[in-house]
Amino acid sequence: MLNRYPLWKYLLILLVLLVGLIYSLPNLFPADPAVQISSDRGGVTVDERQVERIRTRLDEAGIEVQAVEREPASVLIRLESTDDQARARDLISDMLGGDYTVALNLAESTPEWLQSLSASPMTLGLDLRGGVHFLLEVDMEAALAQRLEVNASAMREMLRDERIRYRNTEIGTRSIRMDFMNAEDRDAARRLISREYPGFDFQNRDAGRGAALRMTLTDQQVEEIQDYAINQNLTTLRNRVNELGVAEPLVQRQGPARIVVELPGVQDTAAAKRIVGATANLEFRLEARPDTPEAETQTFPFRNEPSRSATLMRDVIITGDSVSSASRSFDENGRPQVNIDLDGTGGTLMNRATRTNIGRNMAVLYIEHKTRERTVMEDGEAVTVRDPYTERGIISLATIQSALGNSFRITGLDSPTEAAELALLLRSGSLAAPIYFAQERTIGPSLGAENIERGVLSVQIGLLLVVAFMLVRYKVFGVFATLALALNLTLLVAVMSMLGATLTLPGIAGIVLTLGMAVDANVLIFERIREELRTGLSVQQAIHAGYERAFTSIVDANITTLLVALILFSIGTGPVKGFAVTLSLGILSSLFTALMVTRAMVNLTYGGKPVKTLRI
Repeated sequence: MLNRYPLWKYLLILLVLLVGLIYSLPNLFPADPAVQISSDRGGVTVDERQVERIRTRLDEAGIEVQAVEREPASVLIRLESTDDQARARDLISDMLGGDYTVALNLAESTPEWLQSLSASPMTLGLDLRGGVHFLLEVDMEAALAQRLEVNASAMREMLRDERIRYRNTEIGTRSIRMDFMNAEDRDAARRLISREYPGFDFQNRDAGRGAALRMTLTDQQVEEIQDYAINQNLTTLRNRVNELGVAEPLVQRQGPARIVVELPGVQDTAAAKRIVGATANLEFRLEARPDTPEAETQTFPFRNEPSRSATLMRDVIITGDSVSSASRSFDENGRPQVNIDLDGTGGTLMNRATRTNIGRNMAVLYIEHKTRERTVMEDGEAVTVRDPYTERGIISLATIQSALGNSFRITGLDSPTEAAELALLLRSGSLAAPIYFAQERTIGPSLGAENIERGVLSVQIGLLLVVAFMLVRYKVFGVFATLALALNLTLLVAVMSMLGATLTLPGIAGIVLTLGMAVDANVLIFERIREELRTGLSVQQAIHAGYERAFTSIVDANITTLLVALILFSIGTGPVKGFAVTLSLGILSSLFTALMVTRAMVNLTYGGKPVKTLRI
């Protein structure tokens, strides 16, 4: 019989619409602004009395508390508005002191029954949720200097193994200079080093009564080092951002030496900046013996006691690059420490260095690259000049009791917070070159809320105009199209929520465009039905022919648009990808609602009934 679906098809459509409704519901429950309190000493130590004091203090300050929730390692205080968050954090920090970390947060408010179905709201992008935008600049000269330091250390070890004597090593802008007692030692060193380091140009130089060898990086090698530095920094920054737990962050290269980092939803910008921009690394070195030549040693102060210092060997056993995992814990006296696991190469080097130096001291050197900014006048304009500098300090100097392997621990840290951040930086990897903040932009939650309001308003206006046109033009069939349009929007939101897609302003533009395109298929079908009625077909035959004969045109038109959306997604950046995602999902959901949902409504209304006239 014409215009009748089998029961299973109605049930399938109903099931899809029900699932779409359930998984779109969490978007009606926006996240609550909150303040999260955690203890630096591990475990939840904020007792009920302190919570009540906090409640009272916030009430006195006019800050309304929605709820207080205890989590396994923290206390979460839900607030009414984002305007109260910063004030609440400052008040709580003053009350609890330095033993606690008080951070801004956004707490989900999705009902538990929806959470039990793994239903969650859409992730909002930086322009809707607020957050921070960093433009970072990689110090390429520092990348070259670090590589030359590593190469020089390896060259010295190679010469010692081959018993080739050298006097001194100097590192220039892009070169290494080594002095020798005579030309024979220099020539032997040149033959040995040139085989292992083909990326240098070698030049013999005179050095008073001795001989010297100057090794300069080739242009190709410089490009390779700089390209490695930017790619390694990209990887490290992505790891650090993942450790921060930010949903849908953006970390991408911009130009030859810059990196863009966008962190949606991050409100504690100081903490994010400290983690993202930290350039801390570790070096493990042996303490120098009294008879070690001065050219092979370096003296560093202790990080916690600048008045103390120790003289270390210039050669490095391993760096933080060899760390495979790191975690914060506490020693038997309750002091913070970092437990470290090394990779295979790092464990071998550590074992080789310690098994032959039992009873000798080994130091852990903490290295941090920083900058000082100063303002100078150039051509009558104030210009900010950035002066990079490096701080090196010993955080641990301990006697080697036995040969170390892949696992050991670092002590001597100031606080649990410092231990946690050091463990995070070691887990995520060290930067291949220092990075500096060239630009910092913060988008507040209030601006994001304003963008959401305008986006929702644009969707409502677009929906209203489309509905008005369809009702005036197609009467009862316009009602079917309007209901399908609402269901299409529900399905689109549900699918984006289920896939964890990020909604941005361009994504909202894609939704508005989808609404217009969604009725395009219905217009083709309804106009086709009108044509069939004008040719003299019965109502049932006209409806059947309208849907059947418009099907090919609808699929062809939407497939070409879908292909364009896929191309945009594959070659576009963040905002363009957001537009492409919503457009692609919108096309698929509109095909379902236009071809199946409206057909089911028409079948239930007119199918199998003696209808003489059709209001269309």
